Amino acid sequence: MGSNPGQSSAIGAPPEPQNIGAFFDIDNTIMRGASIYHLARGLFARKILSATDLANFAIAQGKFLTYGSENLSDMARITENALSFVTGRNVDEVTALSEDIYDEIMADKVWPGTVQLAHMHRAAGHQVWLVSAAPIELANIIANKLGLSGAIATVSEIENGIYTGRLKNPPMHGEQKALAVAQLAREHDLVLDHSFAYSDSSNDIPLLNSVGNPTAINPDSSLRTYANEHGWPVHDFRRQRLVKRYGIPAGATAIALVGAGAGLAIAATRRSRA
Repeated sequence: MGSNPGQSSAIGAPPEPQNIGAFFDIDNTIMRGASIYHLARGLFARKILSATDLANFAIAQGKFLTYGSENLSDMARITENALSFVTGRNVDEVTALSEDIYDEIMADKVWPGTVQLAHMHRAAGHQVWLVSAAPIELANIIANKLGLSGAIATVSEIENGIYTGRLKNPPMHGEQKALAVAQLAREHDLVLDHSFAYSDSSNDIPLLNSVGNPTAINPDSSLRTYANEHGWPVHDFRRQRLVKRYGIPAGATAIALVGAGAGLAIAATRRSRA
């Protein structure tokens, strides 16, 4: 078993691979765009949402994504507004629809480079978790489709199998992600000093700072600046779209992934010698 979560292992005794976690944000990190917006689009295509519903959702989701350093009560209100389209709906129905919509819309929007990093961690024996503001039902589907350990995400209140339109817990955003990962580490005996985290957003700096090996993926300008100032690795897989669209040689992408894989081993070795 590993040492206490969040603490370094004893000198000369690095944690076992299963005691190392890798935590990935979803939106713009694992997947291009907002996963829940893709879900709303799929529901609109099925005539479950009206054009007005979709427009209102987009406005609420836009506020959520740009809110910055938030007050949690305001953040909860914005999140509830964004998730209002499931109010009164059956959980099993929405979950089944979410799985279909993932296959139809979302599967083609995952960033191959980020997914390969996640699979590198799985191959190394690490636990790989998604940490997202998306609804837990949707996050679990994405984790399952990608072959990952599981997900931590926003949990909606459910009564008698029906969404009430309220949140059960604070939205999984900002500092809440770091707190949830710390709780997960206690439950799964993960050593956070040796663990990894990946995100595109400066809102996730608390999450990234909670592990020993943070990495910025497709970063916004604020996170890119912060990552460079702190010497964190930065990967921008958005350039892979240029390879497909303009025929830029793919060798550079392959080299970047090989380098990323080597970086996992280097980081783990560095931490084990700390």
